[in-house]
Order: sequence, then structure tokens, then C-alpha cells
Amino acid sequence: MTTRRTFLLAGTAGAAALTVAWWLRSTPERTAGTGADAPLAALDPSAPAIVAAIVPVMLAGALPDDDAARAGALRESVTNVGRAIGGLPPAAQKEMAELFALLGLPATRVALAGIGTPWDEASPAAVAAFLERWRTSRFMLLRSAYDALHQLILAAWYGNESAWKAIGYPGPPEIQ
Repeated sequence: MTTRRTFLLAGTAGAAALTVAWWLRSTPERTAGTGADAPLAALDPSAPAIVAAIVPVMLAGALPDDDAARAGALRESVTNVGRAIGGLPPAAQKEMAELFALLGLPATRVALAGIGTPWDEASPAAVAAFLERWRTSRFMLLRSAYDALHQLILAAWYGNESAWKAIGYPGPPEIQ
């Protein structure tokens, strides 16, 4: 059973880790994003690679089988996650920026996610194991981070008209 002291200590340690990660990742590149993934790159330069590594794992079985279509769907999903984050309130955007900064640092990526390689080289099995650990973690902070990533990625995919046919959704009704 978690005591109040343990909870406060974990919260303080988590806040300190996020602050350090954010401070270490603060670079002029943060505001330099110009491509389709600019909203994510504006949060953290490594955010597009992180999302691109997570999307195929979370959307296993939903993405197209054709390599070209799959690559296009992946790019579009990463862009849509950036758009979704851009629509969040500023406080939520800051929290997402802190999460990506934390996952972008090699030391915290290894310590918290268990991913020993850069995100663009991470195997789907390693990413799946990381997501499962966070999904079932005893720490609410990690479960909340998993939930945020899960909801953003699913919203980015299923909010996209190209995904509707596969699930039998005809689209929103026309308003006359």
C-alpha cells in the first residue's frame, strides 16, 4: 500500500526529473520546426521520432499492410498527433512537452522506458514492452503518461477520414 510520504516523495522526484529533462532539452531548435511535424518538433526535437516509434505498436493491425500506404499513414498519424497536442490547453501542452523531453533524453529514455537505442532505431517489441510497463505500472504518473499517449494516438488515427472505411464508419452525417 502506498503511503502519503511515498506518494509525495514520488511526486517530488517526478517533478524534479521532468524539470531537469526540460531544462537539459531546452534548445533554440525547439521553435524551429517547419515541416508537417512542426507542432511536435516545437514541443521537443525528438517528439516526432518518439511518436513514430509508438504509433505502429499502438495501431498494430489497424495500419495498412502495403509499405507505401503504411508509411503515409504513419506520417499522417504523427502529424495529427501534433495537431491534437496543438489543440490542448497550454498547461496540457506543457505537460506533453515535458513528457517528450523526458523520453528524448538518452539517460531517462533508458531508465524510464527501457529503450536503449534511439527512438528511430527501437524495435517494435521493445516499444511494446515499454508501453505495457507504463500501462500496468504501479505509479499513477506512468499510467497517466501512457493514457495520454494512447488517447492522442488513437484520436489521431481514428479522427482521420482514411481510417474510417476499415472500421465501417461512414463518416459524420451531413448537416443541411
